[in-house]
Amino acid sequence: MTNLVEIYMDLLITVNLPGKVFFLKMKYRLLFVAVLAFLIGCGFIAPRIDAVSQDESKTIPEWSIMWGDGPGTVEELIKGSSSLNWLNVSDRKFFPEKPKNISTAWAKAQLPTILPDHYGVFINEIFAKHLWVYLEDQLIQEVNYNYAYDVHRILIPLSSEDAGKNIYLKMETSKDRLGVHSDIKMDQYTKLMQIFVVSDLANIILGCAFLFIAGIMLICSIFLKKIQLASWISLSIMILTIGIIIATFSPFMFTNFERYGVIFIALFDISLAIFLPALSFFFEKVFENDKLTLMRRFRKFQMIYSVFSILCMIINLASDYRFAKVYFLISVTVLGYIILIQLVLLIGYSAIFAKRGNKDAIIFSSGFALMALMGIIDLVWYYSSSQTYQVFLWKWGIVGFIISLIVILGRRFAAYQDLMLNYSKELEFYNQQLQLSEKMEMISSLAASVAHEVRNPLQVTRGFLQLVAKSATDKNKEYMGIAIEELDRASNIITDFLTFAKPQLDEITELNIYKELKQIEGIILPLATLHGGGVSLNIPQELYIQGNSSKLKQAFINIIKNSIEAFRDEGQIHIWAYEESDQVFIHIKDNGEGIEPSKIAKLGEPYFSTKTKGTGLGLMVTFRIIEVMKGSIVFKSQKNIGTEVIIRFPTLNTHASK
Repeated sequence: MTNLVEIYMDLLITVNLPGKVFFLKMKYRLLFVAVLAFLIGCGFIAPRIDAVSQDESKTIPEWSIMWGDGPGTVEELIKGSSSLNWLNVSDRKFFPEKPKNISTAWAKAQLPTILPDHYGVFINEIFAKHLWVYLEDQLIQEVNYNYAYDVHRILIPLSSEDAGKNIYLKMETSKDRLGVHSDIKMDQYTKLMQIFVVSDLANIILGCAFLFIAGIMLICSIFLKKIQLASWISLSIMILTIGIIIATFSPFMFTNFERYGVIFIALFDISLAIFLPALSFFFEKVFENDKLTLMRRFRKFQMIYSVFSILCMIINLASDYRFAKVYFLISVTVLGYIILIQLVLLIGYSAIFAKRGNKDAIIFSSGFALMALMGIIDLVWYYSSSQTYQVFLWKWGIVGFIISLIVILGRRFAAYQDLMLNYSKELEFYNQQLQLSEKMEMISSLAASVAHEVRNPLQVTRGFLQLVAKSATDKNKEYMGIAIEELDRASNIITDFLTFAKPQLDEITELNIYKELKQIEGIILPLATLHGGGVSLNIPQELYIQGNSSKLKQAFINIIKNSIEAFRDEGQIHIWAYEESDQVFIHIKDNGEGIEPSKIAKLGEPYFSTKTKGTGLGLMVTFRIIEVMKGSIVFKSQKNIGTEVIIRFPTLNTHASK
């Protein structure tokens, strides 16, 4: 962090700091708005695509299914169709469940007796490993998945000559689900082709969007510090695996790229095995807390189980799916329960952190709760429907969750820029203090070494001038008086130098602020009256500090004199004090000319003064006295309104304890 701040400060030296910071903050905010708009745009596009796929088309109101092998060929099936045990399906909401120990089924649907040209039949969801599609006795399509996938989608072109014919589907599987689980739609072939193509396009768009974002984040990780890499990389891996899961989950990939199905399934399983522990790890990094012990142990178990699951997948692939049922139990059934446990843990922990009022935790919890809720609904629905339900709600839950993470990341970038701005201001302040300290040290050394040597010749010269003035003419006496005044002025400057170099606080006593300021009021009031103004005090009588009375008076007189010299018409100085948090605060406020903000930071520097003939040594000595007495001084001023000086000292008890 220190190195980053140094680099950032080096950059800001050559540019306008406020403008640069504003530009950087706007750049990051625009970046996150663009990414957010991109994902939200995907969310708006997807319903439109789904609306196309759900468009009302004509359906075959009744079709039939027969469980078992039936006749050996489709010709025999057609000849003996009337004597076979066909089950009629007329309810579009309820499809017949597969009986146990059945691996083959036939489905039959009769086309209308009047059929326009350029028509087609579309079936969105057929569960089978091996599928044959016949139009009467003519085989028009055959698909055989030699891997662990069993969802088919078919589109059959028709002509007017096909009116009244039967469509036969032969389905075989080695899995638990089998049959037709969607309406048999009929419409213009071009319209059905559009539905066929875009029905899963939402998955592809979302998947590619996540892959793109993950790629950009991984590239950006090159420029991050080591301490930031863990959470950043885990989030990148989460988004990357989510993109792969969404894209490879879509039947579109298997329907159009059948030969790469093994790769798609392997990528899906590996991504899911990596995503789950990455999610737990990211959660730990976002909310680092000692109470996450259970979460950490569960995440370690997840990592071990993920490695075990990937090894089982490799063994299943190498053995040509000989252990498909065992692998299904490991990668689907058992993993589903593990996901449920993980969701319960994350929801519980996120609710606890959100209850504490952390805004990032509330945003994270809201997004994650949406994802978890969608996931739980999908899993419950999946297992309650004998594993025939096609989960889809989880995709939109993930979109909501990723958007919440982007919002958190945007907030952190904005907060980080504010932090950098504060660091830059602090560094600028400390740099000014360092320069001032170096100047003061130089002046202190110079004053200590030279002041005594200069004062002695001045005093001797002053004495001889007084002697000579006694016997001089009137005109020469006038010149001698001017010379003596200038020598006295030089002596006062040297006295200020000595005071700055080593304030004489040898006599430290208990000081009553009320009494000290009352005495100062008596000293300074005639000067204020001479300048047409006044001084008012509002000081409690029981405020005590430790210090040197004469030096305290010197410091306050210097400040009040500056206020008097800044008087305009009806000038007024208000002085009040109070105790707060073991500190005594003294305010001196005038309604004079005021000081420009750019000059306030230079007050107390040697040879800097807002007065025409000022040397700046008075305030320099004042700052030094207050510093030696463990106090601090702050100036607040507005041009043509006035100046307020706030001086703070430790109370007597606090100071004594130190």
